[in-house]
Amino acid sequence: MPTHRRVALVTLVSAVLVLGDLGGPGTPSFAAQTRTQTQPQSQITTGTQTRTQTRTQVSSLDVYVSPAGDDHADGSARHPVRTPQRARDLVRARTAEMRTDLTVHLAPGTYRLAQPLALDARDSGTDGHQVIWQGNGDTVFSGGRQVTGWHRVPGRTGLWSAPAPQGLTDTRQVYVDGVRAQRARGTVPVTLTQTATGYTASADTIAHWKRPTDAEFVYTSGEALWNVERNGLGQWTEPRCRIAAAQGTTITMVQPCWDNSNKRVEFPDIPGRTVSMVGPGRLTNGGRASYVENAYELLDQPGEWYLDRTARTVYYLPRHGENLARADVEAAAAEKLVDGQGTAADPVHDIAFRGLRFSYATWLTPNTPTGFSEIQAGNTITGERGWATQGLCQYVEGGTCPFASWTKMPGNVSFSHGRRIEFSDDVFAHLGAAGLDLGTGSTDATVRGNVFTDISGNGLEIGGVDGGTPASGVTVTDNHLYALPREYHGGVAVLNGYTRHTTIAHNQIDHVGYSAVSMGWGGWPDKIGDPATPNPSHDNAVRDNLIFDYMQMLDDGGGIYTQGLTGTSMTDGEKVTGNVIHDQWGLGKSVYTDNGCTYETVEGNILYGASYANVASRHTDYRDALGNNDPTLVKDNWWEEGTADGADKGLVTTGNHIMTGPADVPADILANAGLEPTYRYLLNLPVAAPSVPEAPSRVGASTAGPDALYVTFNPTFADGGSPVTRYTARAYDVADRQVAEQAVGAAEFKRTALLRIAGLPASGGPFTVTVTARNAHGDSAPSLASLPLAPTAATVPAGAPTSPKLRTAATAATLAWTPPSVPGDAKIVGYRVTVSDGRDPIAVTGRDALVTQPSAKAMFRVIGGLEPGTSYTVTVAAVTAAGTGPAATVTATTKP
Repeated sequence: MPTHRRVALVTLVSAVLVLGDLGGPGTPSFAAQTRTQTQPQSQITTGTQTRTQTRTQVSSLDVYVSPAGDDHADGSARHPVRTPQRARDLVRARTAEMRTDLTVHLAPGTYRLAQPLALDARDSGTDGHQVIWQGNGDTVFSGGRQVTGWHRVPGRTGLWSAPAPQGLTDTRQVYVDGVRAQRARGTVPVTLTQTATGYTASADTIAHWKRPTDAEFVYTSGEALWNVERNGLGQWTEPRCRIAAAQGTTITMVQPCWDNSNKRVEFPDIPGRTVSMVGPGRLTNGGRASYVENAYELLDQPGEWYLDRTARTVYYLPRHGENLARADVEAAAAEKLVDGQGTAADPVHDIAFRGLRFSYATWLTPNTPTGFSEIQAGNTITGERGWATQGLCQYVEGGTCPFASWTKMPGNVSFSHGRRIEFSDDVFAHLGAAGLDLGTGSTDATVRGNVFTDISGNGLEIGGVDGGTPASGVTVTDNHLYALPREYHGGVAVLNGYTRHTTIAHNQIDHVGYSAVSMGWGGWPDKIGDPATPNPSHDNAVRDNLIFDYMQMLDDGGGIYTQGLTGTSMTDGEKVTGNVIHDQWGLGKSVYTDNGCTYETVEGNILYGASYANVASRHTDYRDALGNNDPTLVKDNWWEEGTADGADKGLVTTGNHIMTGPADVPADILANAGLEPTYRYLLNLPVAAPSVPEAPSRVGASTAGPDALYVTFNPTFADGGSPVTRYTARAYDVADRQVAEQAVGAAEFKRTALLRIAGLPASGGPFTVTVTARNAHGDSAPSLASLPLAPTAATVPAGAPTSPKLRTAATAATLAWTPPSVPGDAKIVGYRVTVSDGRDPIAVTGRDALVTQPSAKAMFRVIGGLEPGTSYTVTVAAVTAAGTGPAATVTATTKP
């Protein structure tokens, strides 16, 4: 299988056909750069990278652009214009004469966009020909403002400052040599008690901060794990709200973010069930914030920054090896880079973007009183009293329709009512919203051979859920999406709403914080016995993708997640086929058929390394009163789940195979999944300077004896361009003195999901723990600290697991069980499985062994090397710091 990408230590050199020195002094030469649809493709290899290109015939109507050009020039090769906007105006004047493709040749360099490149129907191709915006791989559309003039801050060791650049009034992202810096963050320095308008603090610490109203509380969800809290609005969310005022110990939060996150309407006759039917009605855990961002007082770790908007000053703590005298420091300023707006009657059409980089754009709505009141996949509740009406349709008086039409995260590059829009060989990186949004009315769009990485939210968005014209015929193939979302961790790599004839195929999606692909919407009403929201979706396919190391931050998601109606029959319903999905970190499923997911086919996939299900869940079909399940076909997959064949009132499971590892499955499916050979150069495409990894997150600890702790955490999914090799946990006493540390190799941690810190002072607790990640370029900043915990001597083991089952094939079996109860504060750290054939006991550990205990979700493990037609007895027992508890026993016979 293709391996995880590694950022090369070379600069991509794009192959070009040089036409000669066509410009005057100081004007760059131009090249005939990539593609036309009428010329044959060729592969051009530079170093370790191969790019598929076709030669473009130069038209007399072509427009030439250079960062050194002049917008008063005529746009010829000898006299290029300077800005894409001026090039657009020249194209508008020439499209009536088009008899072939018209190319806008963008010379290498950075085009700083104070305003987006706004396109409408006037900027379209004609008579079947495209307007091609052609770069060469080093052509950057940037929304950034360069920060210069750095000097040391007196009295603050290591801290530097610079004046905010002209035009920068606010931002949420700063990058140093293409490496995302971290907004200053830390634990909340006081105890907070929630009130109707915010909090009462245990001390007036925050009120004395330099700019307390800049600070933003972050509420990370995920499953409760050991002493890791679940704070947000459902395990899949991470909402954010800013402080409006801090006076003494009274903290007032901004509106409407606060009410939208705490007053969500509940059914009066169904306690705890919100009318939205998505998550709780208010912030959980007493409104406790997981951490706080964006305050000068929080600047304490290398790689952190803060913008004092009032004083117009940027502060930064450099990482090791960074030299601000020569570093390129970019503050993201523009919110849109390309904005294509057609209408249903007059769409924008036949435009291609090739060989471009879209970078350094931000999204400022979360900085406003609207905040980021997340509901799912970057969709938020917005507006005054949004909590009372938005998307609630028939369920409340004044509810807006259709049901679940909440506010979608915008794209830094976006199109609506676009036809035959193409993005190929592009890079979407260093972005602050979603990367690319092909919204309402997008038809026959192509997204091929691109990289999506280092994006704050969703990577790619297709269609909408607001009742507008659905997207149709969108093809998303051979893209690499990884190391995202970096800021709004409930985002997904590919978000597909209500669409028709959408194909998502041959992509590689790896190292993502939550779900990889999310399909559909509006199925939640089945939670109260109502049918899913009617929608126009049909004939969508998710096939032949390679997805791995996903859900590394949040829970209750999947490799491919679908909910709501997917069509009108099994014939035109969604097809999930030929995908290879493995190594899930959070609690969820490989293929997740959630509420109302109807007419889905899951066939011929390879699914392993999930927490508690490869394909799930079963739901009642409430479109009639017959008690049937949502029609679903689960066929001929290779999986570890081991569910037997059956036809359960519409849910058909047939011909699936238990696998013990990749060696058991057809080699052609493995080889076919992910990027096709022509596009595998994307795995080595350089995007930023190599750097240290991002810090791990969600650190939790459990007792491991009177002087030791077990530690677990979410590993970083942004490795800085070099694989993480080691994690190191450090324990601190109440005086913040380090008292112990323990390292573990990254491969070992991936297998065990925990490490043990021993040798803690017997009377020095409670202790907090931080974790760092190391790659070839050094150590990350420390994670946020765990909650304090004092080690204790565990004396009572766990109870026996319950509901053991042994699902058999001829030479393998899947053992399934439900975690037992655990007395006191002891936590399960693994399981011990024995097989009656006398083999050594099997140690079962890993992230899911830890996560499934508090959620009481079933676990499963595959046992291989069995003989056909043979009876086996298997036992499973839970392991805690007190030892191995009593076992549950199950006996079954393998198939002949």
